[in-house]
Amino acid sequence: MKNGKVTLLSAGPGALDLLTLRAARVLGEADVLLVDDLANPEIATLAPQARVIAVGKRGGCRSTPQAFIERLMCRFARAGAHVVRVKGGDALMFGRAGEEITALRRAGVPVEIVNGVSAAFAAAAGLGMSLTHRDHCAGVTFVTAHRQDGSAPNWAALAATGTTLAIYMGVNRVEALAETLMAHLDATTPAAAVQWAGTPQERRLVTSLGRLAADVRAGRFASPAILLVGGAVGEAALMAAPEGMGVGVVAGKACADVTPDVIARAA
Repeated sequence: MKNGKVTLLSAGPGALDLLTLRAARVLGEADVLLVDDLANPEIATLAPQARVIAVGKRGGCRSTPQAFIERLMCRFARAGAHVVRVKGGDALMFGRAGEEITALRRAGVPVEIVNGVSAAFAAAAGLGMSLTHRDHCAGVTFVTAHRQDGSAPNWAALAATGTTLAIYMGVNRVEALAETLMAHLDATTPAAAVQWAGTPQERRLVTSLGRLAADVRAGRFASPAILLVGGAVGEAALMAAPEGMGVGVVAGKACADVTPDVIARAA
């Protein structure tokens, strides 16, 4: 029996042409795909020989228990399969990779990681802005709007960093987080929301921190969405509002379809 292993594979924000060439190669070698809910389901076309199992996890929705996913990975790998755990965005960014790596190591199962494009980077690209524009900040902070126990992060400390805040899983708590941040940042601080970043369904909103919650609700933004707050977002505001036009919701452009033969030629 061949030795099995698990690869934690980053599927990027959704568009198949944002997959890395390494990701495409690994998908072609997979025996089993355990696919995250936020991953593009068409990714299975790049793994023609693999058994595909959906193991969705979405906030506020019925989800596959984490312990069950870990048992599946170990069971298939111990049977000699190459298990590819497909995660949206980058596997190492708020994707429970830490728990899975620990579980696999404890079980003696080899694990590899393939990086990818996280949603915050796709959101910034869609807005045409740099997350670390040196005229505005000294860095970027990636943060989830709620911890494992449901509590909020220390927004005061985060605001004091002077970095661009890239907030994951925050749209459902946008009123509370915006209000808390305004206790430490000016209401005119540039802010943005990007839903379905890096996909043909991408929608972008550029506004201010003081207007963020109201504009997100008025624009009917929902998960999955990234919130960006900080001076660097002002560069996106300039791009979104030429000739004195107001900021608002902008629909993204569709990405080109990528088929397995296109990726094969690129490799």
